[in-house]
Amino acid sequence: MLTDIKIGQFFPANSLLHKLDARLKIVSLFILIVGIFVFDSQLDYIIWCMLIGTLMYMSKIPLKMFFISIKPIIWIILFTFILHLFTTQGKVIFEIWKLSITWEGLANGSFVCLRLLLLMFGASLLTFTTPPLVLSDALEDLMKPLKRFGVPAHELAMMMTIALRFIPTLLEETDKIIKAQKSRGADFMTGNILKRVKAFMPILIPLFISAFRRADDLAMAMEARCYHGGVGRTRLKQLSFASRDYIAMTAFIGILLILTVIKIVFPHMVLFTL
Repeated sequence: MLTDIKIGQFFPANSLLHKLDARLKIVSLFILIVGIFVFDSQLDYIIWCMLIGTLMYMSKIPLKMFFISIKPIIWIILFTFILHLFTTQGKVIFEIWKLSITWEGLANGSFVCLRLLLLMFGASLLTFTTPPLVLSDALEDLMKPLKRFGVPAHELAMMMTIALRFIPTLLEETDKIIKAQKSRGADFMTGNILKRVKAFMPILIPLFISAFRRADDLAMAMEARCYHGGVGRTRLKQLSFASRDYIAMTAFIGILLILTVIKIVFPHMVLFTL
């Protein structure tokens, strides 16, 4: 079910992650994305898994929500794993026709898939624990220095937030259209690839029409409320760092320092081999 996809949704809960400053969470996510690619040894991945797992537990969000969030890319993860499994040279486990599966391919595919999972779980932590309006304000505040170069920070932040907010709405609309077409006898599962793609045309056309109608309604609603960009606008709640934010930032910096020491002192550490 498309309605099971939880991309871009906010889940209210009384957790420390929900109370942290949104700017800190956004910057931490970008550092996490870079860090997962830079610190990529086996010990580093164990630390990353422990960190993400601890944050998922602290968020007080049901674990199944995080696994539902990776549903859209599960086929990409499987394809990546299979691609590494059959294309990496090394010690052969067994051969299938002209394709060979190697221990090195199994290891590389596993670590790449683990990297993708960590990235998705990290991004889900941000959207699950941060309301869309707070996320928009944080993005705008982080892009303030770019205003000197003529970058419309407020408008960009609003566009990203609106796009993130309407992902669940469009998925729900798609699910409704598919059910309506199936009730009229539409068949999306039989035939070759071209026939299946052609069968999805009755879904894409009304979906595009619905998306443009929603965009037009949103534009008219913003104009009716005299919205003219971010010039002169104020906020009801100002973003500010609290003591818990400084503690969380210090802890995250400490983890990065540990990873840096491991990278410098033990650059080729191998804990186990396949």
